[in-house]
Amino acid sequence: MARQAVWLSGLVPFEQAERILQEIGQVNISRCSIWRRSEAWGTKFKELEEAERAKANALPEKWQPPSREVEPDRRMGVAMDGMMVHIRQEGWKELKVGAAFDIEVRLGKDEHTHEPVQMAHAVHNSYVAHLGGPEVFGEMVFAEARRRGWEQAQDTEVVADGAAWIWNQADLHFGQSRQLVDWYHADEHLATAARLFKGEGTPAFQLWFNSRETALYQGHAERIACELEQAANDLPKVADDLRREAGYFREHQHRMNYLEMREEEYVIGSGMVEGGAKQYQARLCGPGMCWSRPGAEHIIPIRTAILSGRFADVWRKIYNSPPS
Repeated sequence: MARQAVWLSGLVPFEQAERILQEIGQVNISRCSIWRRSEAWGTKFKELEEAERAKANALPEKWQPPSREVEPDRRMGVAMDGMMVHIRQEGWKELKVGAAFDIEVRLGKDEHTHEPVQMAHAVHNSYVAHLGGPEVFGEMVFAEARRRGWEQAQDTEVVADGAAWIWNQADLHFGQSRQLVDWYHADEHLATAARLFKGEGTPAFQLWFNSRETALYQGHAERIACELEQAANDLPKVADDLRREAGYFREHQHRMNYLEMREEEYVIGSGMVEGGAKQYQARLCGPGMCWSRPGAEHIIPIRTAILSGRFADVWRKIYNSPPS
């Protein structure tokens, strides 16, 4: 009963978990009792996360060469993002979400040429999440990647938006991996630049955006940055905004080689982690939800285990572990 109550608490609000147990399991257990169980077992879930993070990031072990042979056909990636959770007495706080995934190549349709091509897809996604600073979160992402066999993969990548804290952690923990700014975030920035430069909804906007989108995809982010900087000199009313967008493309130009990465069969979008963030959001950000920090921190590792397909495995580990 405790296992099912904790599992349901990671899926749905406590009152819904109460009704499900009553209707399907014919078990009368109050939402308060479910909450208490999620608090107690969520603590154990979190302790296991902490133990895995500490083991993966222990310095004497972290920098040793991999003891297992590299799998020549295995490719992996990680992605990082964030979403907001309402914490009582603190306001909206960022929940940092990371995904580890395998890269699988299969036939798909190229969005630009509309021709059938072999394309990379993120599969077997697993997640971590942290309501706090980037340092601990970066270690959690590394621990999950390592648990998944990161050191056995022949090729690896990091894909994310342009947030500076993400790339700091990528450099720290995944310095040998290819880095790529998510295509759709870069495309959104390009659209913003086009609106500033040419005016929203104008024929000039669409013409400029279409041509520069092709240039961006082909790896010419620096050329776009130069053009926006020049435009800023001629358009003083939007100069600061244009220079900000130019800075975005200039700063990340080495992470915007989309055509090359697509041809080398890497994933160029971060939909896997954005989809994961929405799954956390579905449990933590329902109408009127406001969490205490301990309450959120008890549910998050339970939700993580469910989304990663690890709940049964984690439950066995913590249920059979010696009492602390």
